[in-house]
Amino acid sequence: MNPTRRERAILHVDMDAFFVSVELLQRPDLAHRQVIVGRPGERSVVLSASYDCRALGVRSAMPMTTAVRLAPRAVVIEPSQGKYREVSARIMGIFREITPLVQPLSVDEAFLDVTGSMRRLGAPGVIGEHIRDRIRSELSLPASVGAAKNMFVAKIASQRAKPDGLLVIRPEQTVEFLHTLPVSALWGVGRRTAEVLANAGIHSVRDIAQSPLPMLQRMLGAQGKHLYSLAWGRDEREVVTERNEKSIGSEETFAQDERDPSALRVELLRLSHGVAARLRASGKLASSVSLKVRYADFTTVSRSRRLQHPSASAVTLADAATSLFDALWRPGDAIRLIGVRTEQLVSSESVQFSFDRADANWDRAEAAMDRIRDKFQGAGLSPASLLPRESTEREDGT
Repeated sequence: MNPTRRERAILHVDMDAFFVSVELLQRPDLAHRQVIVGRPGERSVVLSASYDCRALGVRSAMPMTTAVRLAPRAVVIEPSQGKYREVSARIMGIFREITPLVQPLSVDEAFLDVTGSMRRLGAPGVIGEHIRDRIRSELSLPASVGAAKNMFVAKIASQRAKPDGLLVIRPEQTVEFLHTLPVSALWGVGRRTAEVLANAGIHSVRDIAQSPLPMLQRMLGAQGKHLYSLAWGRDEREVVTERNEKSIGSEETFAQDERDPSALRVELLRLSHGVAARLRASGKLASSVSLKVRYADFTTVSRSRRLQHPSASAVTLADAATSLFDALWRPGDAIRLIGVRTEQLVSSESVQFSFDRADANWDRAEAAMDRIRDKFQGAGLSPASLLPRESTEREDGT
């Protein structure tokens, strides 16, 4: 391995209970309460849980009914995806001020290659603490950071640093650190693989490292070589800064089957606004829109339509999705899930905008909404048709 590779410095930054932490910014009264983010109902799952709920066994993707049984005193908060994306964009902006080499994995975690930033900002641990301080001071959110010579070890380090901590694994400490861990710490070791290894008397990363490679390959095939390399701290992957998204979409599973076409059209509008905001944030325009409908019997139907002009306007997306929905709808239909997806994405810089004045007006209005949300974190701008019914009734004075 050449000297440059040995000197690589990778950070893995992972926000702590991100959805819960963001919700607590507006609900400080819940700071010392058990909190679960997710939609109430038998069909819903946990999106995030506070650490005291996790201590009771509550986990992300767990059925909400199970989570409430494990943590009956927990406060359940419905998710605010738009708010999470706005905060995520600010976090990623902080990362990109540190280094251009940022690879987001989700809204709340990313890899950063800070090798080129060390001359200006200091050692990896100093940079990691600087990032945590900025996120805490600017956003009032906790973050955990792992620093290591490669992505695999940095990811493990950040998990060991939780909650709200920093762990630096220096290059010369890598093998010693890994060999203290169970086999489940290695990427690719699930329950079945762990059982196969346990049957062979292999329980720790050290055991894998000390096992003959041919034996591991006979037991696990190509995965045996992969795990052997990880056990010795070998991971040559580069931080990938651009992900070419082929589609952007959103869908909603209803707590009860929905039979009201008006309510379904409102839901399509809401989904379209969320998708359009993500398109604009990524600098993309959609050339086509797809509708997904899942009925009560789990039959799933998809339809798509090509747009006259590539667009990131929620109004345009909603019009197309609603038209597709109206062509499918039959009185009496019971719908379990509905979704909107945009496809054939193109860069907004490479497309000449429509000369249609109405299109331009909507584009400007929605872009203005984006700017207001960016400036005033959590600003709840949305079309009047998406406001809660009781709010519109009070405004009408009825």
